[in-house]
Amino acid sequence: MTENVQAQLLEGKSNIKRASTEKLREVFQKYASHKTEACEYYMTDDDFVRKYLGFFPEENYNKASVTYLAGVLDSDKDGLISFAEFQAFEGLLCAPDALYKTAFQLFDTNGNGAVSFDEFVEVIKKTELYKRIPVELDGPFARLYFGKDKQRVISYSEFSQFLHDFHEECAVEAFKSKDPNGSGFISALDFQDTMINVKKHLLTPAVRDNLVAVTQGQKVSFPYFMAFNSLLNNMELIKRVYLNASSGSRVEEVTKENLLYSSQLMSQVTPLEVDILYQLTNAISQSSDGLLQAKNSAFVKSTIVYSDLNKIAPENYVKNITLRVTDIKAVDSPADRSILIQALESAYRFTLGSVAGALGATSVYPIDLVKTRMQNQRAALVGEIAYRNSWDCCKKVIRHEGFLGLYRGLIPQLLGVAPEKAIKLTVNDLVRDKLTDKKGKIPLWAEIVAGGCAGGSQVVFTNPLEIVKIRLQVAGETPGGSKIRAWHVVKELGLFGLYKGARACFLRDIPFSAIYFPAYAHTKAKMADDNGYNHPLTLLAAGAISGIPAASLVTPADVIKTRLQVVARSGQTTYNGVFDAARKIMKEEGFRAFWKGTVARVCRSSPQFGVTLVTYELLQRLFYVDFGGSRPSGSEQYSAATLEDIHKKINPDHIGGYRAAVPMIKGIETKFGLSLPKFGHDILIAKKL
Repeated sequence: MTENVQAQLLEGKSNIKRASTEKLREVFQKYASHKTEACEYYMTDDDFVRKYLGFFPEENYNKASVTYLAGVLDSDKDGLISFAEFQAFEGLLCAPDALYKTAFQLFDTNGNGAVSFDEFVEVIKKTELYKRIPVELDGPFARLYFGKDKQRVISYSEFSQFLHDFHEECAVEAFKSKDPNGSGFISALDFQDTMINVKKHLLTPAVRDNLVAVTQGQKVSFPYFMAFNSLLNNMELIKRVYLNASSGSRVEEVTKENLLYSSQLMSQVTPLEVDILYQLTNAISQSSDGLLQAKNSAFVKSTIVYSDLNKIAPENYVKNITLRVTDIKAVDSPADRSILIQALESAYRFTLGSVAGALGATSVYPIDLVKTRMQNQRAALVGEIAYRNSWDCCKKVIRHEGFLGLYRGLIPQLLGVAPEKAIKLTVNDLVRDKLTDKKGKIPLWAEIVAGGCAGGSQVVFTNPLEIVKIRLQVAGETPGGSKIRAWHVVKELGLFGLYKGARACFLRDIPFSAIYFPAYAHTKAKMADDNGYNHPLTLLAAGAISGIPAASLVTPADVIKTRLQVVARSGQTTYNGVFDAARKIMKEEGFRAFWKGTVARVCRSSPQFGVTLVTYELLQRLFYVDFGGSRPSGSEQYSAATLEDIHKKINPDHIGGYRAAVPMIKGIETKFGLSLPKFGHDILIAKKL
């Protein structure tokens, strides 16, 4: 047993991190119920399939199906699963080809590393597919793979191709059964019936509901039937063709001509498949909008976007499994979004934005303090310059005020930064949602407008916050000066005084956000993986990179704002507004004075917004609430087959590769159409385990 198990341990790049041996053994001991005379524990078939994976909770479950599933692990087929076998399967689930490996081991009933004709027949006859389409298993197709006398066995790599070809053979046989006269045509209803019976695992709800509509009620030829199946089988390839045609954009509208040209460069997608793709997306679009009328049934959609492809074939493999603390569905569909729901969505975003903003501000506050003191330093001041550079400023603050001096003014900053960042993020999302079309596309000008609105809206919180923060930050510069409290600053300034320098604040915040948010959206999209998913590190990087141009280009406005909001000491120049400050700074200190603190500002704003945005998006993933509106792009990557699993509470004992165990086993049904009695359509679909 040990040698067989060790041979199954797979090495190579994995999408899921493996669990440690200690944790796996702890989980194994929890579920293993069979104890031998040598005091060794083993899992039974029921222990693994029913108790651990959670399949077949009913009392009248199909025991044969449970045995077949457990046989995927049980390499020596003795009805017991050892820890070594349990660990080996966990490693297999982390492999890139885990889905095919799992299907192969399901058919390898004797565990010898190959599949014979008898083993294939034994398993396939148990499936729902064979019951619907009783193909001739002993026919010419089987002889091509297993030989004339059926004595040849096929290896894993050969089996993967065989499984694919077998499904195409089933489709051909199903077409023939609907065309007894051999005309080469079947009716639209027969086409629908055949696809549902043979290729149901490839049909999304949108495709299934439009099988008749896409044919426009006409008879379906055999070439059309085969091209339709080929299209569904190759949707992941079609997505790559689309991305090649759109230069990586997921919202760019691609014409049929451009897609066809791209397909010829990358693959051998036929013109008929491309025609069907545009016909199908057109039918789905019309039916979803309630516009499917006879008078426009001949209309063919001229362009498609990436979201159209997802309606035909959602991701069929879960590469990233995202844990969720909450999973709330506020509405059944976007059409049910009421004013109250939209208000709740804004409140939800505001709350998460507050937390994200506070965390981002705390992480870079010392840099912000150094930046402020550098900007307030004036060459015209009598006496020596206090700080030579940002690093010198940091050292002197720690030397004279202690380490906590770097956090002087943090509390009022946190009290204000929560609503400030929250309203900025909320308004940006709100305006983007309003300016985004039904295809999910938003033009650049709309992104800039959304960012500008976000920047302008935050000033109501930003200006009072900034003026109090700045006065507290520069208070430590005066040797022996009395300690200043935030409340004393507020009381001294009064309501209108808190908005001193507001024009400069507008001058800084509006262009900053108008630059930052579009840059972040495009940088994030460029850094997403092939499936459009953004890892948290790419979100952090995108946020930080986008902050560099935004923060640096608005530094002159930030310098003017700082000068207007600090209290001028004896010998310092006073200013009477934005233009007066700009004129005097230019006259007394020169053009370079407008760029004081640029490095510190970039070093503060860039990581701050990186931390803020990654926190904001991760919180939306973790505390998931579906309001029927838009979600952050790149935040989700789920397949139709596994959506039900992800929506359910994940078993905490499913660690390492076993986090993908349930989706992987269900993937055998959804990708290959192989469903065992009370496992496929009886359990997986009807009862939705």
